[in-house]
Amino acid sequence: MNPAAKRINCDRCLRPLRNCICSLVNIHNNMIELLILQDKTEAVNAKNTAGLLHLCLKNSQLYKLNSDESMATAELDRLLFASGKQPLLLYPPTRDAAALGLEMPLPAPDIRQIGPNGLRLVVIDATWRKSRKMLYKNRPLQTLPRLALENPPDSLYLIRKAGNKNQLSTLEASCYALQQLEQDLVDYSALLDSMQRFVTQQFTFRPV
Repeated sequence: MNPAAKRINCDRCLRPLRNCICSLVNIHNNMIELLILQDKTEAVNAKNTAGLLHLCLKNSQLYKLNSDESMATAELDRLLFASGKQPLLLYPPTRDAAALGLEMPLPAPDIRQIGPNGLRLVVIDATWRKSRKMLYKNRPLQTLPRLALENPPDSLYLIRKAGNKNQLSTLEASCYALQQLEQDLVDYSALLDSMQRFVTQQFTFRPV
Protein backbone atom coordinates (compact mmCIF):
# COMPACT_ATOMS: atom_id res chain seq x y z
CA MET A 1 0.00 0.00 0.00
CA ASN A 2 1.47 3.38 -0.95
CA PRO A 3 1.72 6.23 1.64
CA ALA A 4 -1.10 8.22 0.02
CA ALA A 5 -3.53 5.30 0.34
CA LYS A 6 -2.80 5.00 4.06
CA ARG A 7 -4.16 8.50 4.59
CA ILE A 8 -7.56 7.72 3.07
CA ASN A 9 -10.22 7.43 5.77
CA CYS A 10 -13.25 5.16 5.88
CA ASP A 11 -16.48 7.11 5.31
CA ARG A 12 -18.26 5.24 8.10
CA CYS A 13 -15.86 4.83 11.02
CA LEU A 14 -13.64 7.76 9.92
CA ARG A 15 -10.47 5.77 10.58
CA PRO A 16 -7.66 5.19 8.08
CA LEU A 17 -8.63 2.34 5.75
CA ARG A 18 -5.83 0.13 7.04
CA ASN A 19 -7.28 0.52 10.56
CA CYS A 20 -10.99 0.41 9.66
CA ILE A 21 -13.24 -1.13 12.33
CA CYS A 22 -16.45 -1.48 10.33
CA SER A 23 -16.11 -5.27 10.20
CA LEU A 24 -16.38 -5.29 14.01
CA VAL A 25 -19.71 -3.44 14.11
CA ASN A 26 -22.81 -5.30 15.24
CA ILE A 27 -25.93 -3.29 16.03
CA HIS A 28 -27.47 -3.42 19.51
CA ASN A 29 -30.86 -1.90 20.28
CA ASN A 30 -30.05 -0.46 23.69
CA MET A 31 -33.11 0.51 25.72
CA ILE A 32 -31.45 3.42 27.53
CA GLU A 33 -29.95 6.19 25.45
CA LEU A 34 -26.19 6.68 25.74
CA LEU A 35 -24.60 10.13 25.47
CA ILE A 36 -20.82 10.05 25.00
CA LEU A 37 -18.98 13.29 25.79
CA GLN A 38 -15.61 12.85 24.11
CA ASP A 39 -12.39 14.68 24.77
CA LYS A 40 -11.06 16.02 21.47
CA THR A 41 -7.78 14.10 21.68
CA GLU A 42 -9.61 10.79 22.07
CA ALA A 43 -11.33 11.24 18.72
CA VAL A 44 -8.02 10.77 16.87
CA ASN A 45 -6.56 8.07 19.13
CA ALA A 46 -6.40 4.71 17.35
CA LYS A 47 -6.90 2.88 20.67
CA ASN A 48 -10.13 4.71 21.47
CA THR A 49 -13.19 2.47 21.89
CA ALA A 50 -15.98 5.08 21.89
CA GLY A 51 -16.21 5.14 18.10
CA LEU A 52 -16.91 1.41 17.94
CA LEU A 53 -19.35 1.72 20.83
CA HIS A 54 -21.27 4.51 19.08
CA LEU A 55 -21.45 2.59 15.80
CA CYS A 56 -22.79 -0.50 17.57
CA LEU A 57 -25.45 1.17 19.73
CA LYS A 58 -28.59 2.16 17.87
CA ASN A 59 -29.62 4.61 20.61
CA SER A 60 -26.48 6.71 21.18
CA GLN A 61 -24.98 10.14 20.60
CA LEU A 62 -21.30 11.08 20.44
CA TYR A 63 -20.40 14.71 21.10
CA LYS A 64 -16.81 15.98 20.82
CA LEU A 65 -15.77 18.68 23.28
CA ASN A 66 -13.41 21.47 22.28
CA SER A 67 -9.73 21.62 23.14
CA ASP A 68 -10.13 23.17 26.62
CA GLU A 69 -12.58 20.48 27.85
CA SER A 70 -15.42 22.95 28.37
CA MET A 71 -18.86 23.50 26.86
CA ALA A 72 -21.31 26.35 26.94
CA THR A 73 -23.76 25.65 29.77
CA ALA A 74 -26.81 26.08 27.52
CA GLU A 75 -25.43 23.64 24.94
CA LEU A 76 -24.53 21.07 27.58
CA ASP A 77 -27.94 21.38 29.24
CA ARG A 78 -29.57 20.83 25.85
CA LEU A 79 -27.67 17.57 25.38
CA LEU A 80 -28.18 16.34 28.93
CA PHE A 81 -31.89 17.08 29.29
CA ALA A 82 -33.18 16.73 25.71
CA SER A 83 -36.69 15.26 25.44
CA GLY A 84 -37.13 15.62 29.20
CA LYS A 85 -34.98 12.59 29.99
CA GLN A 86 -33.22 12.08 33.31
CA PRO A 87 -29.43 12.04 32.84
CA LEU A 88 -27.20 9.80 34.95
CA LEU A 89 -23.45 10.30 34.92
CA LEU A 90 -21.32 7.16 34.90
CA TYR A 91 -18.54 8.34 37.19
CA PRO A 92 -17.06 7.30 40.53
CA PRO A 93 -17.56 9.48 43.64
CA THR A 94 -15.34 12.57 43.78
CA ARG A 95 -14.32 12.40 47.41
CA ASP A 96 -12.29 15.62 47.16
CA ALA A 97 -15.22 17.57 45.66
CA ALA A 98 -15.61 20.00 48.59
CA ALA A 99 -11.89 20.82 48.70
CA LEU A 100 -11.91 21.50 44.96
CA GLY A 101 -15.00 23.70 45.10
CA LEU A 102 -17.15 21.32 43.06
CA GLU A 103 -20.90 21.10 43.29
CA MET A 104 -22.24 17.93 44.89
CA PRO A 105 -24.18 15.52 42.67
CA LEU A 106 -27.91 15.28 43.18
CA PRO A 107 -29.32 12.12 44.78
CA ALA A 108 -29.98 9.24 42.39
CA PRO A 109 -33.62 9.11 41.25
CA ASP A 110 -35.86 6.06 41.50
CA ILE A 111 -34.87 4.45 38.22
CA ARG A 112 -37.66 1.88 38.40
CA GLN A 113 -40.29 4.62 38.33
CA ILE A 114 -38.67 6.51 35.45
CA GLY A 115 -38.20 3.49 33.19
CA PRO A 116 -35.57 2.99 30.47
CA ASN A 117 -37.21 5.34 27.98
CA GLY A 118 -36.91 8.22 30.42
CA LEU A 119 -33.19 7.76 31.19
CA ARG A 120 -30.02 9.00 29.50
CA LEU A 121 -26.68 7.49 30.52
CA VAL A 122 -23.86 10.04 30.23
CA VAL A 123 -20.29 8.80 29.76
CA ILE A 124 -17.10 10.87 29.64
CA ASP A 125 -14.67 9.46 27.06
CA ALA A 126 -11.22 10.62 28.13
CA THR A 127 -8.19 9.65 30.14
CA TRP A 128 -8.73 9.75 33.89
CA ARG A 129 -6.87 13.06 34.19
CA LYS A 130 -8.81 14.65 31.33
CA SER A 131 -12.14 13.35 32.62
CA ARG A 132 -11.53 15.13 35.91
CA LYS A 133 -10.75 18.36 34.06
CA MET A 134 -13.96 17.98 32.05
CA LEU A 135 -15.89 17.52 35.27
CA TYR A 136 -14.23 20.55 36.90
CA LYS A 137 -14.88 22.83 33.93
CA ASN A 138 -18.52 21.88 33.36
CA ARG A 139 -20.74 22.58 36.35
CA PRO A 140 -23.83 20.82 34.91
CA LEU A 141 -21.86 17.56 34.93
CA GLN A 142 -20.92 18.00 38.59
CA THR A 143 -24.54 18.09 39.75
CA LEU A 144 -25.79 15.08 37.77
CA PRO A 145 -26.85 12.03 39.75
CA ARG A 146 -24.09 9.42 39.57
CA LEU A 147 -24.08 5.77 38.63
CA ALA A 148 -21.34 3.46 39.92
CA LEU A 149 -20.64 0.03 38.46
CA GLU A 150 -21.34 -2.97 40.67
CA ASN A 151 -18.41 -5.41 40.69
CA PRO A 152 -17.31 -5.14 37.05
CA PRO A 153 -15.11 -7.93 35.66
CA ASP A 154 -11.46 -7.45 34.83
CA SER A 155 -10.83 -5.22 31.84
CA LEU A 156 -10.32 -6.61 28.34
CA TYR A 157 -8.55 -3.40 27.38
CA LEU A 158 -4.96 -4.61 27.25
CA ILE A 159 -3.64 -2.05 24.77
CA ARG A 160 -3.50 0.84 27.22
CA LYS A 161 -1.73 1.14 30.55
CA ALA A 162 -4.09 1.10 33.53
CA GLY A 163 -3.68 1.71 37.22
CA ASN A 164 -5.57 -1.48 38.07
CA LYS A 165 -7.27 -4.41 36.36
CA ASN A 166 -10.74 -2.92 36.95
CA GLN A 167 -9.95 0.29 35.05
CA LEU A 168 -12.26 -0.17 32.07
CA SER A 169 -12.44 1.25 28.59
CA THR A 170 -15.35 3.50 27.65
CA LEU A 171 -16.93 0.64 25.69
CA GLU A 172 -16.71 -1.87 28.54
CA ALA A 173 -17.89 0.55 31.22
CA SER A 174 -20.86 1.62 29.09
CA CYS A 175 -21.90 -1.97 28.36
CA TYR A 176 -21.78 -2.97 32.02
CA ALA A 177 -23.64 0.19 33.08
CA LEU A 178 -26.37 -0.40 30.50
CA GLN A 179 -26.68 -4.02 31.60
CA GLN A 180 -27.01 -2.85 35.18
CA LEU A 181 -29.65 -0.24 34.37
CA GLU A 182 -31.57 -2.42 31.92
CA GLN A 183 -31.44 -5.41 34.30
CA ASP A 184 -29.75 -7.60 31.65
CA LEU A 185 -32.71 -7.31 29.25
CA VAL A 186 -30.25 -6.53 26.42
CA ASP A 187 -27.34 -8.85 25.74
CA TYR A 188 -24.09 -6.96 25.11
CA SER A 189 -21.85 -10.02 24.87
CA ALA A 190 -21.46 -9.65 21.09
CA LEU A 191 -20.32 -6.05 21.57
CA LEU A 192 -17.76 -7.14 24.15
CA ASP A 193 -16.59 -9.80 21.68
CA SER A 194 -16.11 -7.01 19.15
CA MET A 195 -14.07 -5.19 21.76
CA GLN A 196 -11.77 -8.21 22.11
CA ARG A 197 -11.33 -8.38 18.35
CA PHE A 198 -10.62 -4.65 18.33
CA VAL A 199 -7.87 -5.14 20.91
CA THR A 200 -6.39 -7.96 18.83
CA GLN A 201 -6.51 -5.76 15.72
CA GLN A 202 -4.69 -2.94 17.50
CA PHE A 203 -1.97 -5.29 18.70
CA THR A 204 -1.13 -6.05 15.06
CA PHE A 205 -0.11 -2.41 14.58
CA ARG A 206 2.37 -2.44 17.48
CA PRO A 207 6.05 -2.43 16.51
CA VAL A 208 7.74 -5.80 16.94
